[in-house]
Amino acid sequence: MKYTKFLTFGLLAAAAAWAANARQQVTFHKDVAPILQSHCQECHRPGEIAPFSLLSYTDARPWAKAIKSDVVTKKMPPWFADPRYGHFADDRSLSKQEIDTLVAWVDGGAKEGDLKDAPKPRQYVDGWNIPKPDLVLDMNTFHIPAKGDIQYMYVVLPTKFTQDQWIQAAEARPSDRTVVHHVVIFVRDPESKWLREAEPGVPYVPPGHGKDFNNTSGGGNDILMIYTPGKVPEMWRPGLGKMIKAGSDLVLQIHYTASGKETDDHTKVGLVFAKEKPTERALTIGGNNLSFKIPPGDPNYRVDAKNVFPNGVTILNFFPHMHVRGKAFEYRAVYPDGKSEVLLRVPKYDFFWQLDYTLTQPLILPPGSRIEVTGWFDNSPNNPANPDPTATVRFGEQSWEEMMIGFYDVVMPADMSMKEFFTPKKPVTAPTTTSGQ
Repeated sequence: MKYTKFLTFGLLAAAAAWAANARQQVTFHKDVAPILQSHCQECHRPGEIAPFSLLSYTDARPWAKAIKSDVVTKKMPPWFADPRYGHFADDRSLSKQEIDTLVAWVDGGAKEGDLKDAPKPRQYVDGWNIPKPDLVLDMNTFHIPAKGDIQYMYVVLPTKFTQDQWIQAAEARPSDRTVVHHVVIFVRDPESKWLREAEPGVPYVPPGHGKDFNNTSGGGNDILMIYTPGKVPEMWRPGLGKMIKAGSDLVLQIHYTASGKETDDHTKVGLVFAKEKPTERALTIGGNNLSFKIPPGDPNYRVDAKNVFPNGVTILNFFPHMHVRGKAFEYRAVYPDGKSEVLLRVPKYDFFWQLDYTLTQPLILPPGSRIEVTGWFDNSPNNPANPDPTATVRFGEQSWEEMMIGFYDVVMPADMSMKEFFTPKKPVTAPTTTSGQ
């Protein structure tokens, strides 16, 4: 009898342990798919920048070990902001719990689980990350050679707008992302004389051999958006947008890099129109420095720039830009009383993953504040991406040259001009009165 009781107890204990293990077993559909949807599938799906899809178990299973390695080392998802500074709406980084879940899935044999546990699939517009565009503009096909440096190409795309058009979302889509390092889309004002000699739709190299900052900066025109691998397309909240004035053209500045094989690219731009005129306008600002000279072998060369906002400013996001010697980047707010606050620090800048950092809540700064940006460069032999540690490095468009630009978007009233935005407001004085006799 006693033996029977022990046997019964043992069976119950084993059954309980088995049930607990079954509950704890990590499966793809129940545990892994929600993480991939939130952090990975935007790039890891057909037609996007990632080399393989993670939409389904069949897609993900062959990459299980690679997934474990990349999330443990935090190579993926790409996210470089120092967590001690700022809170960002587009933070792709995984929590410890999410990393532990993915590791447990792989270590447990990468089980599929029950399809009934799967989350509802994310819906994407075919060919776009933004809602279905109201207008698509595209360029002539451009041939990229297998080797050699390629000057920045500029492509004029007439909008043919007969009235001012407000944009709610915009996206650039290269047909071959392996050779497109970035696309900057400028809104060329109807009064601007910049690149009027360029034939619409045809890639064009202006004079200056990549040293004319007037071309690099868009001839003083506003930036609609910037494309880089892994960067989320621009989508502005209701009531806020970018404005394309009637008669304006879009000008694409495209940085092609040879990949070792010949190919063609046909970049197109999708625009989603605002349903009604916004009350506020997003404007892209850049803190830049063109006069730096990075000495040969210097492992930590510092370059600074700043912008002052006499009437105050509201900041939406940050987008640091350097080339292959870029090491680290930082944005700071300096208040009128001299107090300084770090807004974003990127301690390990990656030229191949240039990301946008969108604030969870817009940052409102008082009049007289300034935004300071600092870039650090590694021109030493210890930088594996350094093409020539013996060179003195100056500003230039090519990857073996350097740039230091701290882009960020600010908010201004929809009907305010840029001149008004930066002109100090005159203090309001109370009217003087005299008493009568």
